[in-house]
Amino acid sequence: MNKKTVKDIDVAGKKVLVRVDFNVPLNDKKEITDETRIVAALPTIEYLLGQNAKIILCSHLGRPKGEFNPEFSLAPVAKRLGKLMGRKVTFASDVIGESAKAAVDAVKEGEIVLLENVRFHKEETENDPKFAKKLAAYADIFVNDAFGAAHRAHASTTGVANYIPAVAGLLIGKELDFLGGALDNPQRPFIAILGGAKVSDKIGVIENLINKVDAIILGGGMAYTFLKAKGIEVGKSLVDEERVGLAAGLLKKAEAKNVDIFLPVDTVIADKFDAEAETQAVPVEDITPDWMGLDIGPSTRMLFTDKIRTAKTIIWNGPMGVFEMAPFAEGTKAIAKAMSESDGTTIIGGGDSAAAVKIFGYAGAMTHISTGGGASLEFLEGKELPGVAALEDK
Repeated sequence: MNKKTVKDIDVAGKKVLVRVDFNVPLNDKKEITDETRIVAALPTIEYLLGQNAKIILCSHLGRPKGEFNPEFSLAPVAKRLGKLMGRKVTFASDVIGESAKAAVDAVKEGEIVLLENVRFHKEETENDPKFAKKLAAYADIFVNDAFGAAHRAHASTTGVANYIPAVAGLLIGKELDFLGGALDNPQRPFIAILGGAKVSDKIGVIENLINKVDAIILGGGMAYTFLKAKGIEVGKSLVDEERVGLAAGLLKKAEAKNVDIFLPVDTVIADKFDAEAETQAVPVEDITPDWMGLDIGPSTRMLFTDKIRTAKTIIWNGPMGVFEMAPFAEGTKAIAKAMSESDGTTIIGGGDSAAAVKIFGYAGAMTHISTGGGASLEFLEGKELPGVAALEDK
């Protein structure tokens, strides 16, 4: 990675504004149901504490649409962070108001302040220079450690970098090392596994990866568009009619580059989109006209698993079926298990794939699980992430 990290600069005794990704799920009682993103930020925070920095954390949570909404307050996060770290975290009840100013003025070396949700201000998502300047005025140094928001050009991800020195946190450093390392210098064979519902989300990724990988495995709802592109009738399965031609073009492009694309050979079909639906596994050529495919079938699981066993580098983004419903979870589970048993480098590209490996109990066996869904996808597409581009080069 050619960007400076927090370890490349002197932060001792300085005020450091850290953009973290504390966009965590909350239940009706405002309890955090998954603290993965908070835990992921701890190494950077602990490093800064060890350097006696004065730490000012900022983050978004949810989509409050530029208005103060207590439903999206970061107050529960401040409480949980304090418990995880075993120390007090001062919570400011605003972002650039009196509470924040008082907390920032009072912060001492080795102390932590968490500002309220930056998206309570519409200026945040507009990347308003005045708002960014006010945030930057709190600190001597800016550290971006919010990989999950690095694909957004917002005031707290890129704007502040115009006013104070800006470097990557340890999490962003780790993300770029793993994802970048896989794309630029992988151990081969290098395989990408892509799933999920929308073809539109993955077209750019497939186009970029055809130039990088040895093989691509396609599953999930998006696979039916590619099957249709091969002339296979897929019943009521999810198909992006507008992109069938594009899918056919990608299959040809892969063939020209000698990149194998593996599609499902059988599928679990259902008479309706429902956990209680009637189901059966059939070859993809035998999908019943009024039924829909909702998971890869047993023969496909074996085919994909055998391919995973041969790989030295594997990136996975997107489930193989509707894994939230038990009858359609086996495909995703099989991929997670196969990756957990691999002796190669296994990278989970965030989002639903990250949720799936946790649900099925395989998270601990993966080399790296990305904290960025959209950011990971854009990175895999070969796009420059604004929140990374804004940081100082080494």
